[in-house]
Amino acid sequence: MTARWSGSWAKTPEPADSARAVDVDVLIPTVGRPAALATTLAGLAAQVDVDFGLVLSDQSADGDAAAEPAVAAMLRVLEAQGRPVTLLTHPERRGLAEHRQFLLENAAAPAVLFLDDDVWLEPGSIGRMLDALRSTGCGFVGSPVQGLSFLADRRPHETAVFERWEGPVVPEVVRRGVPAFDRWSLHNAANPTHLAAELDVEPGGWVPYRIAWVGACVLYDREALEAVGGFGFWPTLPPEHAGEDVVAQWRVMERFGGTGILPSGAVHLEAPTTVTDRRVDAPDVVFGQEEVIPR
Repeated sequence: MTARWSGSWAKTPEPADSARAVDVDVLIPTVGRPAALATTLAGLAAQVDVDFGLVLSDQSADGDAAAEPAVAAMLRVLEAQGRPVTLLTHPERRGLAEHRQFLLENAAAPAVLFLDDDVWLEPGSIGRMLDALRSTGCGFVGSPVQGLSFLADRRPHETAVFERWEGPVVPEVVRRGVPAFDRWSLHNAANPTHLAAELDVEPGGWVPYRIAWVGACVLYDREALEAVGGFGFWPTLPPEHAGEDVVAQWRVMERFGGTGILPSGAVHLEAPTTVTDRRVDAPDVVFGQEEVIPR
């Protein structure tokens, strides 16, 4: 179901609407950033062409991000549009991986979008990602976040490794020391914005390309993510860690393939990070020093 328009917000929903299954569950972990979260939710409210529900899990100190006026207003808009909204609190801080696993366990849709609480989405973004996921048949599709404060900062030395997928998206192995790892630079600053301009894609279209990983805005085939264990590796990590999304994506890529798409409608709000201790990088712990033979 597409979003109910404002002329229908006050009408009583049909009984079938409250029990229906959605195509995408949007999973947002949040902690202590109500202004950024409200902006993220406003971006979701603009996604009128795709059927999704929201699962929001709050680890703020008071566990009450949904009570902040701007956040509460956007949640009311989503509900008026007919979006199923689930609000959870998850006060025990056991790390990013554990929080993502908690969200995954509360999802039911065939596709799940892990969206950070500091990302605004252009209208139509989720629809394009879902179209790409279904068309490619791979395990996940990522829209790289772009920092528009860097729009005048062109970095051809970082985008030279760009390579679009020609033919189907196939499984591949990415680790440190493998040539594919060098693609990490594609997503720095406003690099995705500059690459998209060079591709000159028609509005609503998308181009799949090879990635190292994608942060902050990734749509998974839920069965594929669960097949590789999701974020269930979290007990192997200390609470303070980063890179948990890299582990999950590399595992999905090895079995099902994964891709980024351009243009990306995901804009990083460039708010201060809540992950201040990055001394433990999850891929180094989970994968260790294993030898990798690229496919």
